[in-house]
Amino acid sequence: MIIREIEKEDNAKVKEIIKNSLKSLGLDIPGTAYFDPQLNDLHYYYSNLKHAKYWVVEIEGEVVGGIGIAPFNEQDKVCELQKLYLSTKTQGLGFGKKLMETALSFASKHYEKCYLETKHELKTACVLYEKFGFNLLYQPLLGSDHSAMDAWYLKDLDYKKI
Repeated sequence: MIIREIEKEDNAKVKEIIKNSLKSLGLDIPGTAYFDPQLNDLHYYYSNLKHAKYWVVEIEGEVVGGIGIAPFNEQDKVCELQKLYLSTKTQGLGFGKKLMETALSFASKHYEKCYLETKHELKTACVLYEKFGFNLLYQPLLGSDHSAMDAWYLKDLDYKKI
């Protein structure tokens, strides 16, 4: 297993994983990442944001998932954990945990808090987020783009200004 930053050649595979995952859950609806315009070129999107990255996990040369960190509210030093998706054949193998560790380590160097949005029905994801210290909010933070989400989490980061 290799975790590395996304490359342009990974765009199509990551988009496919995200769309297939959302479709399999019945979440191929407006207000989800399924319709995010940046899905066509995640490499470009993340490489053109300050203090943002997207990582992929690769097994035997095949990209099987990914995770991103992007600014959410820079004034308040809040980032957003974005697009944590794994192909169905790799779910439950600990790759989500490794991706979370990678993303949160990076985030703690640039931000004080990390925000994310999901659905309550995605129980495995919610358990993972809570294990990493995310706290459930009663409502989304202002500026949220994904109106179909109904679970919002915030985590205090061990912020280390470098």
